Amino acid sequence: MLRDALGQLDLASVPMASVTGRLIGVSGLLLESVGCPLETGQRCLIETARGEWLDAQAVGFRREVSYLMPFKKPVGLMTGARVKPAPDAGGLMIGPSWLGRIVNGLGEPLDEMGRLGGDMPLAAHPPRINPLKKRAVDTPLDVGVRAINAMLTLGRGQRVGLFAGSGVGKSVLLGMMTRHTEAEVVVVGLIGERGREVREFVEHALGAQGLAKAVLVVAPADESPLMRLKATELCHTIAAHFRDQGQNVLLLVDSLTRYAMAQREVALALGEPPATRGYPPSVFGMLPALAESAGNGEGSTGSMSAIYTVLAEGDDQQDPVVDTARAILDGHIVLTRELAERGHYPAIDIAASVSRCMGQVVPREVKLSAQALKAMWARYQEVRALLPLGAYVAGADRDTDRALSLLPAIEGLLRQDADTGASLADSWQQLQEIVA
Repeated sequence: MLRDALGQLDLASVPMASVTGRLIGVSGLLLESVGCPLETGQRCLIETARGEWLDAQAVGFRREVSYLMPFKKPVGLMTGARVKPAPDAGGLMIGPSWLGRIVNGLGEPLDEMGRLGGDMPLAAHPPRINPLKKRAVDTPLDVGVRAINAMLTLGRGQRVGLFAGSGVGKSVLLGMMTRHTEAEVVVVGLIGERGREVREFVEHALGAQGLAKAVLVVAPADESPLMRLKATELCHTIAAHFRDQGQNVLLLVDSLTRYAMAQREVALALGEPPATRGYPPSVFGMLPALAESAGNGEGSTGSMSAIYTVLAEGDDQQDPVVDTARAILDGHIVLTRELAERGHYPAIDIAASVSRCMGQVVPREVKLSAQALKAMWARYQEVRALLPLGAYVAGADRDTDRALSLLPAIEGLLRQDADTGASLADSWQQLQEIVA
């Protein structure tokens, strides 16, 4: 009502005029508008030729021109189209009903199972935690993979990278860890990968039982770079929410490289100069900020363990994203093409891999046993090329002889069928029996 009970005009109820801008340029995914001041990061709407509204976000500005980037493919845009700020929808609400659901980077359901409900507001961005208040990593995490449990033991709250080129079993190993890791909630971010993999991951890697305790955030390769960025940040925010509710959370992001590539697309479109191999400096600032939002929180309960896959293009372990991830994460697991070609699965190179938290979560005897087995594996690798030629003579080196005699047992520890799991206790016991 525009008038109150006394018939007086109620000015507070009169609709105010809204500022509307105009679209003046389109260059690829980058849109230019004038006449409507927008904050960086603010959502806005752009009118299409059909009278529909396209959702976009302000990503930069220069003088009076605002630079926008759409969340979805821009179709039907025209010069002079209206641009206006998006109405405040109040943010997303989250709760246990999110478990078992599949959403996009904006939190919109993709599984056709109805609207998402919740009783608590979800933060707009991944949280920042005071480093002095972060709970220490002091409890081992059972991931169900014998080579990792025994040689590269992880801890609850640890962040680790899974480094691999294409076609060496990265997705299979990720699925194994998804099925067998002890976690109350699993949050999976499928970022920039093939759309075909989404359904396969749900049906084969998770299964009905795994999906019941999981939340999937999906942004395939055909999505806009802005949507890929949003999806990566959203899965961190969801995982942090459940962690702060006192639950043990496993966060899987496949892949961190696609997140870096999405930011590269946005930054280059805005005119940021490329630095290392085409990656602008902003990429190397966003990666640490994202990784630091994972891990344990300030509370005494709840944990958030994170596993990031990192694509080593051409098996290059000095790729800038690989090198940055190695520096900012709490460990890395390297998969090599050489082992995969020999039929050694999972193709984990234990010599090139490291868990920086292993010493904090395993007994001393387990740590010493792992070091001894790694030394024997290195001895074997030194003479492996000589064995078919008969160039190595038994008795030439006592340590090498012992490594060769224990080789079947060592490979039995490091190899594992994708459908079977191995507990932490059994992995430690098998490790100690080999080096005893």
